[in-house]
Amino acid sequence: MIQLYDCTLRDGAQREGISLTAEDKLKIAQRLDEMGIHFIEGGWPGSNPKDVEFFRRAKGFSLNHAKLVAFGSTRRAGVSPERDANLRALVAAGTPVVTIVGKSWDFHVTQVLETTLKENLAMIFDSVSYLKAKGLTVFFDAEHFFDGFKANKDYALKTLGAAARAGAHCLVLCDTNGGSLPTEIAQAITAVKEAIDSPLGIHTHNDAELAVANSLVAVRLGVSQVQGTINGYGERCGNANLCSVIPALQLKMGIPCISDEQLSRLTEVAHYVSEIVNLVPDAHQPYVGRSAFGHKAGLHVSAFMKCPQSYQHLPPEMVGNKSRVLVSELSGQSNVVYKARERGLKVDHKDQAQAILEQVKTLENQGFQFDGAEASFDLLVKRAQPDYQPPFELVDFMVVVEKRRRPPSSGKKEESLSEAMVKVRIRDEVIHTAAEGNGPVNALDAALRKALLQFYPHLASVRLTDYKVRILDESGGTGSQVRVLIESTDGRDQWRTVGSSANIIEASWLALVDSLEHWLLKEEPGEGFSPPGSPS
Repeated sequence: MIQLYDCTLRDGAQREGISLTAEDKLKIAQRLDEMGIHFIEGGWPGSNPKDVEFFRRAKGFSLNHAKLVAFGSTRRAGVSPERDANLRALVAAGTPVVTIVGKSWDFHVTQVLETTLKENLAMIFDSVSYLKAKGLTVFFDAEHFFDGFKANKDYALKTLGAAARAGAHCLVLCDTNGGSLPTEIAQAITAVKEAIDSPLGIHTHNDAELAVANSLVAVRLGVSQVQGTINGYGERCGNANLCSVIPALQLKMGIPCISDEQLSRLTEVAHYVSEIVNLVPDAHQPYVGRSAFGHKAGLHVSAFMKCPQSYQHLPPEMVGNKSRVLVSELSGQSNVVYKARERGLKVDHKDQAQAILEQVKTLENQGFQFDGAEASFDLLVKRAQPDYQPPFELVDFMVVVEKRRRPPSSGKKEESLSEAMVKVRIRDEVIHTAAEGNGPVNALDAALRKALLQFYPHLASVRLTDYKVRILDESGGTGSQVRVLIESTDGRDQWRTVGSSANIIEASWLALVDSLEHWLLKEEPGEGFSPPGSPS
């Protein structure tokens, strides 16, 4: 069985833009333990206050599957292990397992550590021996091993030999610069196995987009421990992505790592960690990304509806994900029918599906995009029904943006004022309202709500949470077609709508109207609102 070693809490936290608190680390460690990870590297004791706090709190932290690991380096040159502050901090961390990193590339020994090759071997041997004598399980990370192997094969192997003689439980071969090819990984591991009889691990970085491939090659050649991070987080281009390594080992190579139930939580854990580190999940990440099992081309969807495995390399439920069908100008009728069913909508016959599809293609040619705005697609389907009655209809709107000079006493020379006037028809009434806002879109939103709230007071719970504008044709300058994507919520659900026009105000209006109309249609009388004239 392969040992899974997670270093998200240390190596992953070295990614630009990530900063984890001790509480964040404890939360992530709990999820990793529940998923069946065998070793969780918590950080470098003594290197910073957060890691000091983490290891202090972790002493009372209960893990069911994993063992917590403290990370550090070999003793300093010319300093005995007993006097080395780093090694003492590792012991004080109180973890059953420690990992120490040592130099295996002669270039780093002489140019970075500025010591001799002989002293570096002694540093490795002494450090492992000292920690072993304290009753700890010791893993040795041979830093830059593959670069060192290419530069000076004999010396790189000697560093491993020093750690093995001292009693290291696992020798971890590190592609620290992330530039090795799978053939180079294979060549080095084959040589190591011929020279040294010790359990081996692999720790790869992704600078050449090969971290996962290199990890899998290593396992195929007999490596028993794989190190990596959730979502591949890490310095520069990241580390081997455990969210790809684990299912590849278990489902592709038939090598058990965790239980099937734990594997089915992989997507949940990946998204949980991305939320904790405050990074948007990569929708196109293999296995766990939102688009990993998304189908857009009409030919694909037609086949997928008959036989899902025709365009999926495995059932997404195995990793806790799900299939998605997208609707776009590349779609066929199958996309429309499947998507409508998925959204709980009816498409009664092929002619209706074809009419919706033609409208999608026409609108996408005008700049709309429905695969990121499913609420707008819902409205296309509903509006195609012969008995469709919209909750409101636009009569007209006008927006005025004014620049005013302020009196000298105000401290400001000028101020901007946006005012919108809206006329909408709600059943047989035409409502005329006006409102000011801190911009033309905000003013339009306020004026439209002022009209609708008279009939649908619960609409007050709906608020805009995101507003994105994309220029579709930069060569058109200020007259370019733009696409506006609005995300809204009522505190329970979220939905996205889209509008497109050469006029940014009109594009915003179209997306805004769709957002409010979508909510009004999905709310049943008595729950979200009571239509005029309905019994109370």
